[in-house]
Amino acid sequence: MENINSAVATLIHGSNTLFILLGAIMVLAMHAGFAFLEVGTVRQKNQVNALSKILSDFAISALAYFFIGYWIAYGINFFEPAAVLTENHGYGLVKFFFLLTFAAAIPAIISGGIAERAKFGPQLCATALIVAFVYPFFEGLIWNGNYGFQAWLEARFGAGFHDFAGSVVVHAMGGWLAFGAVLLLGRRNGRYRDGKLVAMAPSNIPFLALGSWILIIGWFGFNVMSAQTLEGVSGLVAVNSLMAMVGGTVAALLVGRNDPGFLHNGPLAGLVAICAGSDLMHPIGALVTGAIAGALFVWAFTATQVKWKIDDVLGVWPLHGLCGVWGGIACGIFGLEVFGGLGGVSLASQVIGTALGVVVALVGGFVVYGLLKASLGIRLSQEEEYNGADLSIHKIGAVSQD
Repeated sequence: MENINSAVATLIHGSNTLFILLGAIMVLAMHAGFAFLEVGTVRQKNQVNALSKILSDFAISALAYFFIGYWIAYGINFFEPAAVLTENHGYGLVKFFFLLTFAAAIPAIISGGIAERAKFGPQLCATALIVAFVYPFFEGLIWNGNYGFQAWLEARFGAGFHDFAGSVVVHAMGGWLAFGAVLLLGRRNGRYRDGKLVAMAPSNIPFLALGSWILIIGWFGFNVMSAQTLEGVSGLVAVNSLMAMVGGTVAALLVGRNDPGFLHNGPLAGLVAICAGSDLMHPIGALVTGAIAGALFVWAFTATQVKWKIDDVLGVWPLHGLCGVWGGIACGIFGLEVFGGLGGVSLASQVIGTALGVVVALVGGFVVYGLLKASLGIRLSQEEEYNGADLSIHKIGAVSQD
């Protein structure tokens, strides 16, 4: 009997390790989606820079999170013998890998907003500071119960802040950090003339679409594998993610009037919004959540560029910042039993938790990028921007004419 129990425990630990490893790999693959979404959206003279930023940001994120960020969020470090780290088939190590891919999504999100005019080195410094300190502070607050915030919400409103896969913890955080960076960086040269928007068309719609599809597929690892164990996996999360993605797509298609940029960002808007409540909502509630997010993205991106004259190149603040906020609040609405959800959520807690995430991200973004702007400078010179980040920073273009 003892041998049987040991064999079962070994099988469980091994299966859970493999499960979360597959999730980590799927979310790691999403970074290729971030890269190609940016490559397809920016002008051709900035494509190499887009690819280089995403990969370099991931490497810096891994170092910052391994040595500092994960310890701040969860109180765990890796300064132990390998024999200790490999307990339970190394599940603890793979869990770190999985959560690292979430943390690294933050600079990948920011990258799209500051594209075409940001310096390379200072952005890597910003990545290190954000992933080591800003993001883990809020991550630990929500997902590890640090500082008693969740306990206070539960005592006061009957439920803590629920964010199953990161509508607020990851996406809103990234979008609102990017908002501060974009404002401090300023508009691209030539983007507005005589107060009017000058169109800068995407360089490659197929690459943009490829990036969107890679993100869509990887997102099922992002959401479903957030259960972190086979025992906790739920088909509800998968179908809710699917329905939100479809809702976002259809809404963006209709409201965006067949524009391919809006169309391929619509499913991403829906997926951002469903992260928080994907384990609680009824699929119809997920469909509505995604549809509202898709329409919100189109409206907010247009208003940002045309009315407010904020030069957010990929629209990461509307897509991740605003749709992430909507996702946090939608969880408190469609997660309720009266709307077919599983319950156990409080709208008040969702609003408070979401608002706190926005505040942490805004303060963090303005502090980090403000310090870097004052010390190192964060923007390319006018000549460097005119020549393009590819030649100015990496000394090579995306394509050769030879």
